[in-house]
Amino acid sequence: MDYLQSINQSSIPQHVAIIMDGNGRWAKQQGEDRIFGHHEGVNSVREIVEACGEIGVKFLTLYAFSTENWNRPKEEVDGLMELLVGTISSETKNLNDKGIRLEAIGDLKSLPETCQNQLQNSIKITSKNNKLTLILALSYSSKWEITNSLKEIGNKIAAGTLSPDEITSELIDSHLNTRLWPNPELMIRTSGERRISNFLLWQLAYAEFYFTDVLWPEFRKNDFFEAIVSYQNRERRFGKTSDQLLTPPSK
Repeated sequence: MDYLQSINQSSIPQHVAIIMDGNGRWAKQQGEDRIFGHHEGVNSVREIVEACGEIGVKFLTLYAFSTENWNRPKEEVDGLMELLVGTISSETKNLNDKGIRLEAIGDLKSLPETCQNQLQNSIKITSKNNKLTLILALSYSSKWEITNSLKEIGNKIAAGTLSPDEITSELIDSHLNTRLWPNPELMIRTSGERRISNFLLWQLAYAEFYFTDVLWPEFRKNDFFEAIVSYQNRERRFGKTSDQLLTPPSK
């Protein structure tokens, strides 16, 4: 089925977040090492970035490397960092030509210096683009992010520049890595796993979740469009009842 034809253009999620899972398992099925799967996963990233541009998604956040991933075998981590630097370097012109802005969240200072430099260079080059914002979550975990935001708020209270009574959800929002962008309306995870693995815990409070058995290196535009159609067929109530959504507000 061609799911693109079923998409309602008036109900496109503004922000989609994806946990790109299954690279290692896919590589094992091919009789290859895990890093081969990560290399093939780059093709899926290209496809989904293009798909977002085709239907008008404005923000795409990809969970590329978690803080827990540092615990993987050294050869895999080294290979991932090398792949990250090479991919960002080679894709920057393409992103720029297509009007895509690159951003990143996470403990970026923990990345190798060469990776930090290339990342910041690409962010600067694409900074004026506005068709799509591609956000890479690198050395990221939501618990790390929330802990840091609470430390910042605590320091302001200790310094006397903030009162505990002034703490609101909006204040916490303003101290998160994602403060410049709207929260995701849709979170997709590939490979059949059904958990969010410390990803955007605060930001996904009202997001719709979509889980697919497709492994990330095989995830293509039509799979993405299927997730969009699934999202559009759901009723998003935000704590209200269905009847409330159908009843127009009183004047």
